Amino acid sequence: MPSEHKQTIEQFTLGMLHKAFLIGVFPSGGDRKLCEEYLKELHSLCDTFGLGVVAEVSCPIKKLEAATYLGTGKLQELFLEANTLGAEVIIFDDEISPHQQKNLEKIFQRPVLDRTELIIEVFAQRAQTKEAKLQIELAKIKYQFPRLKRMWTHLSRQVAGGGGYLKGEGEKQIEIDRRLLRHRINRLQKEIEEVVAQRHTQRSARVRAGIPTFAIIGYTNAGKSTLLRTLTGANVLVEDKLFATLDTTTKKFVLPNRQEILLIDTVGFIRKIPHTVVAAFKSTLEEAVHTDILIHLVDASHPLAEEHAEAALEVLQQLGGVDHPIITVLNKVDACENALFLTKMRIKCPKTVQISALHGTGLDHLMEVMVEEVSRLRKMVRLRIPQSHYVLVSELMKEGKVIESDYEDNDILMTVEIPARLEHKVQSFLRS
Repeated sequence: MPSEHKQTIEQFTLGMLHKAFLIGVFPSGGDRKLCEEYLKELHSLCDTFGLGVVAEVSCPIKKLEAATYLGTGKLQELFLEANTLGAEVIIFDDEISPHQQKNLEKIFQRPVLDRTELIIEVFAQRAQTKEAKLQIELAKIKYQFPRLKRMWTHLSRQVAGGGGYLKGEGEKQIEIDRRLLRHRINRLQKEIEEVVAQRHTQRSARVRAGIPTFAIIGYTNAGKSTLLRTLTGANVLVEDKLFATLDTTTKKFVLPNRQEILLIDTVGFIRKIPHTVVAAFKSTLEEAVHTDILIHLVDASHPLAEEHAEAALEVLQQLGGVDHPIITVLNKVDACENALFLTKMRIKCPKTVQISALHGTGLDHLMEVMVEEVSRLRKMVRLRIPQSHYVLVSELMKEGKVIESDYEDNDILMTVEIPARLEHKVQSFLRS
């Protein structure tokens, strides 16, 4: 084995490696070009993390091998190529099982990762706030739990506030105690719950203030932070990297009709976003769900723009946010070479706007649509609600703006401004 791979697999740290060998698979006779596009995205994830890429290999397969993912002959061929190129780590574009990972590392004689693990590491590297750090540590523990042979020595980095069991890359598997890991998971979940409670308090304050909120959502690197900076002049990080933004940023903005709104920049979505990441970042991602209107930003210049749009909406569906008003914004149209895609999106999504966030074109039209959507958001209603339906009253107090309230017999009389989405719930309690 080449000298650069003498380090044992159990002792490696991803941050010390520089040369990655990427492997993607597709069914024999299937779409190789699509597989290559996915590998480009995996390459971008490596760039974001700081890993160099020595090769991207697309492998046609008839069936996946339960023990080694790929067949013996193909693996031997890939092993020789990885040796020739001096690769230090192998990364698969799809998630592999702990058993497969163990067997593949024996075959390749070097560390083997999958797309999920790399995404988690990118998140860990770029998290800034306490909440993001807690969430990604939880995601990492849950992902690594069934892989305890390499736990904490593999991809290990000291984490702020981490338990004392995290001793660094020299720690051996035998020292790791499952009970301590479960205890740490419970502690992390409690800390995250405290942060979530703070978010709920902040969200309730926004609702009481009656300021409409817009969440900018979309595939990672679609230009969300650029749009926020162009509209508000905010000093937010803008990088041509995947997951440049992990922490939500909220900025005030005044529409042309002098309506004050809040714009929220959210973490980007991605194809095959790991379940562990979705679960851990649920409270952050839910910022999109708990806003009034969604601005779905799509990079129209990307070859897989349509698929990226669908992937973002799939994640949104997981969070229960597809019923919100959505403005579809096709960004980077000045660089788009696919006119058919623009036409299809206009037909599929009636509220579609074409812009270039970087150059500021099309923003006037975007703000016109935003003004229209705000006008549809809220409605003033006068209600008579029996005290037996106090759950509804609580929801209206939380989601709406109470103008006046009183009691008469066993009923609660309310004049309240409510979001349009709640109108169906109060129809039977309307009073003249």
